Amino acid sequence: MSVPEVKSYGGFADLAKHQARGKDYEIIVSPRPTSRVAVIAPHGGCIERRTSEIACAIAGDQFNLYLFEGIRPSKNYTALHLTSHLFDEPECLVLIAQCQFVVAIHGCDGADKRVLLGGLNGTLKKQLATALGDANVTVQTNGHHFPATEPSNICNRGLTRRGVQLELTGPLRGSAVEARVVSAVRSVLVGLGAAA
Repeated sequence: MSVPEVKSYGGFADLAKHQARGKDYEIIVSPRPTSRVAVIAPHGGCIERRTSEIACAIAGDQFNLYLFEGIRPSKNYTALHLTSHLFDEPECLVLIAQCQFVVAIHGCDGADKRVLLGGLNGTLKKQLATALGDANVTVQTNGHHFPATEPSNICNRGLTRRGVQLELTGPLRGSAVEARVVSAVRSVLVGLGAAA
């Protein structure tokens, strides 16, 4: 059986010509005007399993939250996956433009429970790696396929143009390790708020 080919879009405007909001996808924005942090899941809903739930748990009622969610009955990834460096959905751009810290939650393949960290904010990436390691979560900061170092990557399009991307492997999402990831990431983000 052949794997269906992922639809290739040049950006959100291109995707929106082929897919309908409310039928194929939904956008959820929960602004927290006093927060400098945005937690986003640009491949949420049924595009990359559990990334919406993880982003919501990290954001809580404290941090800005953005979800782009696939709601099709099937083939959400193939129809709705917009590569991170092409992800330019306007509501997301407006939200993160005022945020000093942007943390993007993604799902990836992998045989073990692991977090792959990328993005241009080296300081925050290091803080997250330390917190995740302290929580007994396997974390990798380089040598993987998701460095997220392109300036146009959605995680790097906030106020400082430097963000962090977390790629969570399939076995991690929905496991007991997921809660440890949420707790570790939240602890770092809360610390950023306290340092303001």
